[in-house]
Amino acid sequence: MEKNFPLYQSYLEILRRELVPAMGCTEPIAIAYAAAKARAVLGEMPNKVMVAASGNIIKNVKSVIVPNTGGRKGIEAAAAIGILAGDETAELEVIAHVKEEKKAALPAYLAETEIQVEFAETEHVLDIAVRVSKGENYAKVQVVNEHTNIVRIIRNEEILFEKEIEETVDEGTPDYECLTVEDIYDFAMTCELADVKEMLDRQIEFNTAIADEGLKKDYGANIGKTLLKAYGTDVHIRARARAAAGSDARMNGCELPVIINSGSGNQGMTVSLPVIEYAEELGADRERLYRALLLSNLVTLHEKAGIGRLSAYCGAISAGAGAGAGIAWLCTGDYEAVIHTIVNALAITSGIVCDGAKASCAAKISAAVDAGILGFEMYRNGQQFYDGDGLVKKGVENTIRNISRLGRIGMKETDKEIISMMIGK
Repeated sequence: MEKNFPLYQSYLEILRRELVPAMGCTEPIAIAYAAAKARAVLGEMPNKVMVAASGNIIKNVKSVIVPNTGGRKGIEAAAAIGILAGDETAELEVIAHVKEEKKAALPAYLAETEIQVEFAETEHVLDIAVRVSKGENYAKVQVVNEHTNIVRIIRNEEILFEKEIEETVDEGTPDYECLTVEDIYDFAMTCELADVKEMLDRQIEFNTAIADEGLKKDYGANIGKTLLKAYGTDVHIRARARAAAGSDARMNGCELPVIINSGSGNQGMTVSLPVIEYAEELGADRERLYRALLLSNLVTLHEKAGIGRLSAYCGAISAGAGAGAGIAWLCTGDYEAVIHTIVNALAITSGIVCDGAKASCAAKISAAVDAGILGFEMYRNGQQFYDGDGLVKKGVENTIRNISRLGRIGMKETDKEIISMMIGK
C-alpha cells in the first residue's frame, strides 16, 4: 500500500476519524452534546426542553446509565446533564469533566425543568433534535447520521447554520468504500507505525483501564467476573471477560472514557481488549500488537460501513469478527487465517439483535468474541464453513456483503418491532 499514497492516507484518515475518545454510551452522549450546544446557542439556562429522537436513539438511551448523573438513565437525564454541565466544544467528551457542584445541582434542575421527549418520525436511524427555551427565546440543534454531525442550528426563527441532510458526510471525509480485507491486511502489515502509534497507544490505555475497572467493582450483571469465576482463566476466557468487563462498567455508569470504533464504545472495547489479551499471552512485542489492532479495527469498520451506525443488527458481532481477525494474525501471521476467521465468525453469530444499550450488551460481546476465537480455532484445526452454508459466500468480501445486506435491509422490519416493543407500542 506504500505505493498507493492516496489509499494509504484514506486509511489513516478513517482511523483518525473513528478511534476517538468518548465518555459514556455514545447515544445518550449525542443527546447531551446536542443539548449542550443548544444551551450555548440560547445563551442562558433553559427551563423548557424538547427532545425529538429517532427510534434507534430511544432504544439505545432507554436503559443505559448516563455518566455523572448519579446513576440516572434515559433521555431526560442525558439532556439535562448536557445542558447543566456539558462542554459543547468537546463533542463525545461533552460530559467527561463535570464538576461536583454541577452533579449536585442535577436533581433540582430535573425537578424544576420541563423536559419532554417525542418519537421522531424520520427516515434517519440516527436523528436527534433538541429545542431549549427560556421565556420568548428558544434555540434548536439537530444532529443526523453521525453522533456529532450537526445539520441545523436555529435561534428564534433565525437559521444560524444548515446543511442538506443528504450531504451530511462532509467534504474531505474519507471514502469507506475503499476498504477491503486484502487492502486492510496490506496496510496493517506495511503501515509506518509512527503514523498510528499515538492513537493505538490511547486505545490500549483507555480501554485497558475501563476493563480493569469492570473487573474490580460491581457493575451491571458482572459478566466479566462471571466468566472468570465460571470458566477459569485460560486466555480465550480472559479475552472474552475483559471485553465484557469493559462493557459492564460502561453500560452501568462508569465515568472512564473509552476509544470507540464505528461510533460505539462497546465495539471499540470488543475490537481491542481481546487482541491485547492475546498479545500479552503470546509475548508479542508492541509492533506486533499495533499491527493486530490495525487489522481488528479496520476489519470492523469495513463490516460496519455496509450496515450503518445503528440497526437491529448487534454491532458487537462485527467487532467480535474483527477481534478474531487480529487474534488469528497474532497467532499465525497468516492472511488465509485472517479471512477464514472472519467468514467463520460471521457465520456463527450473525442475527443477534440490538435491543438497545444496557447491561446485557456485555454478554453479547462475550458471545461475539467467542465466535471470533472459535472462527480462528476452526481454521487452525482444518475446519471452515463453505459457500452456500447459510449466508456464507465464496470469498470474504462476498460474505461481508451478505451480512451487510442482512443488517441494513433484511432487519429493517425487525428494528421497527424491537423499537415498538421497547417504547410500549
